[in-house]
Amino acid sequence: GGSENKSKLVMLNPNESIVDWVLEVVPEMGAGWCPPGMLGIGIGGSAEKAMLLAKESLMAPIDIQDLQARGAQNRIEELRLELYEKVNRLGIGAQGLGGLTTVLDVKILDYPTHAASLPVAIIPNCAATRHVHFTLDGSGVAELTPPNPDVYPDVHWAPSPQAKRVNLETVTREETQTWKPGDTLLLTGKLLTGRDAAHKRIQTMLAKGETLPVDFTNKFIYYVGPVDAVRDEAVGPAGPTTATRMDSYTDMMLNTGLLGSIGKAERGEEALAEIAKHKSVYLMAVGGAAYLVSKAIKKSCVLAFEELGMEAIYEFEVVDMPVTVAVSASGESVHNTGPAHWKKTIALQAV
Repeated sequence: GGSENKSKLVMLNPNESIVDWVLEVVPEMGAGWCPPGMLGIGIGGSAEKAMLLAKESLMAPIDIQDLQARGAQNRIEELRLELYEKVNRLGIGAQGLGGLTTVLDVKILDYPTHAASLPVAIIPNCAATRHVHFTLDGSGVAELTPPNPDVYPDVHWAPSPQAKRVNLETVTREETQTWKPGDTLLLTGKLLTGRDAAHKRIQTMLAKGETLPVDFTNKFIYYVGPVDAVRDEAVGPAGPTTATRMDSYTDMMLNTGLLGSIGKAERGEEALAEIAKHKSVYLMAVGGAAYLVSKAIKKSCVLAFEELGMEAIYEFEVVDMPVTVAVSASGESVHNTGPAHWKKTIALQAV
């Protein structure tokens, strides 16, 4: 899935620390892999073998609590426990907003390697850790039994009393400038959508001096590629995509009159500066919960670039779509302040 976009491979010297490298790269992954999830780590073999080991390790069930209870019995189990504790002490937290839990488990597989080499690969697996196991042996069609819905919790979501309701048809730039990082908003009204392909198409049109097919003035754009609707759905699963991929288009899009954008994960320093310059805002929808997000979407239609399929520009009509203010009009990012606060808090608790 998309969390694999944050995968890393390194060829360490044999005397270098695997722990230090992991603690360096996990913060660099940002929140685009939708923590809390699992880290799969492959050690040894060759470069490609390490990546395969990392992927294979993620197929094992979550059992870190059992390992903590019985204690490590070998070096790999010791390494799992050490990384589990130290990564969670980074304070990255759910969705990168800061908190006690960044990883639910750390999986490690190793393999013999050349004495002068230490290949290490890491693949994060998002909070929606879904996989199925089967074997193709040539005897016929693989039959997979659907999971029993009764095993899932009966969840009834209700908005927080502190959440601010926002009418997208009447909201003003002055109003958005009162929003603070961490505020929960409930959006009602019309949203525009667009992600990689649509942004590239807009860039090409503007470079040619062409008129855009959509007016973005005083609108919000949602970085999403919705799945086709089935039965009576207005739209299929429609979760946010990683906003950092749109960072290079931020100034261009805000020059169209956009009030703000909606996605998941953090924004880069350049995008933060552009958001502050335009007094815009960036809102974060919950990553890894595409089906639940889609329940707030009541109508959907294509406005432009229909040939791009899911990457076309859609207009969504939403009711009480929950989002969090991730970047304020001043450029303050909760993805910076949140983890920093929690890392300090966790460190103080350990004293």
